[in-house]
Amino acid sequence: MRIWPKSLRGQVLAALALALIVAQGVNLVLLQRSQMARQDSIVANSAAFRLLAFDRRLQDERPRRRRGGGRRDGLRDTTFGAPRTLRPETSANSPQRSGERRHGGVEAQVAEAFLRQGVTTQNIVAVRRPLTEEPETEQRMRRRADRAGLSERDLPRQIYVVGVQAEPEAQWRVVRVASVRERSFRGFSAILVQTVLLFLLLFGALALILNRITRPLAALTKRSEEFAHTRNAADQIEPSGPADVSQLITAHNSLETKIAGLLDEKDVMLGAIGHDLKTPLAALRVRIESVSDEAERTKMADTIDGIAGSLDDILSLARVGHPADPLESIELSALAASIVEEYEDLGEPVTLDQSERMAGQMRASWVRRALRNLISNALRYGGTARVSLTRDGGNAVLLVEDDGPGIPPADIERMMEPFTRGEPSRNRLTGGAGLGLTLARAIAEQHGGTLTLKNRQDESGKVAGIAATVTLPLG
Repeated sequence: MRIWPKSLRGQVLAALALALIVAQGVNLVLLQRSQMARQDSIVANSAAFRLLAFDRRLQDERPRRRRGGGRRDGLRDTTFGAPRTLRPETSANSPQRSGERRHGGVEAQVAEAFLRQGVTTQNIVAVRRPLTEEPETEQRMRRRADRAGLSERDLPRQIYVVGVQAEPEAQWRVVRVASVRERSFRGFSAILVQTVLLFLLLFGALALILNRITRPLAALTKRSEEFAHTRNAADQIEPSGPADVSQLITAHNSLETKIAGLLDEKDVMLGAIGHDLKTPLAALRVRIESVSDEAERTKMADTIDGIAGSLDDILSLARVGHPADPLESIELSALAASIVEEYEDLGEPVTLDQSERMAGQMRASWVRRALRNLISNALRYGGTARVSLTRDGGNAVLLVEDDGPGIPPADIERMMEPFTRGEPSRNRLTGGAGLGLTLARAIAEQHGGTLTLKNRQDESGKVAGIAATVTLPLG
């Protein structure tokens, strides 16, 4: 399945969409990183504030404990109004568990906060831990959420555990800080909405610009295809669109006019040559009747007939692009059968192997000429010709096979070029003028079809002849 569009408009719009997706993806990554840095800053400041306050309270409560006036639960830190498990506590061990990674960003910010307060520390450890790994903390936070009427989604999924050790072998001061619940999907949705709005805005502007470019280009393409088929420079398109496209259309119209003029000159020149040559050839044909030697007279007549036939092929090839006769509905099976019967009447080994009844809009004289050329080539080089007519969807397929030596694969395409022969002589009984296949291909293309040549192979894999296939649309 093709994903990248073929048209200019589609490729530009697809490139625009891709560029916006990449750009907004980068924005989303930067936004997420900013949110993470903000969360680390909030966690570090909260942890540092609580740990510093905790140290001061410990210092204030020690004299009262010695006097017996203090409460045993003086570590509850009611100042923060947080659950017991989120209040600072002391521990003999580091808060880092086996396999946990330390959070360097939070540690650096906590250390910086302590330095600003003039407090020195030996070790700072910060880890991020799933709330489910702190059962007591999770339980108390759920009870607090229930009392506050909060939902399950409002509970943090992770907590930060930050520990500070003032000096070696000293107790760790540990605090747990709830992870800030950043609703990152809001940022994502904002980026998504922004992307859609930008795309729609740019899409509209580019669609108008591309329409001004692609519409005249599409008209130019259609006109080029029509000119290639009709060679008529009468219905040229008006220049339109941006200046560059308009200049292109103007240049194309000028080129069409010159090409049409050259083709007309060529047709006039060939017509004149044909007319001027046919007259002396006819005179020569009459004069040779006075030659008494019959063998010599026959040779001279064959030579004149060969020249006249080659001249007729050249003129037909020149006229094939400008057919005078209109399209008509013809029965191809009847046409093929009549041509095969003509060769059979002459005693030629030509057979009609398969023929399906089908009709199509074609020029009968030209299709007849193409089929005759292919049969003549098959007889000339293969000795026999087998003709078949089948249907392939909406196309008629004419197949002419022979039992000749075939054609080298490298020369198959070249054999359909003008004046190219498989046998080097110009004798019409052997090599011919080399225009038969060229004319047959031109006739097939004139009807919107194709002519292909292919070597046939026998059961042993050896070349057993040539298969010439003409495909003609029936519509």
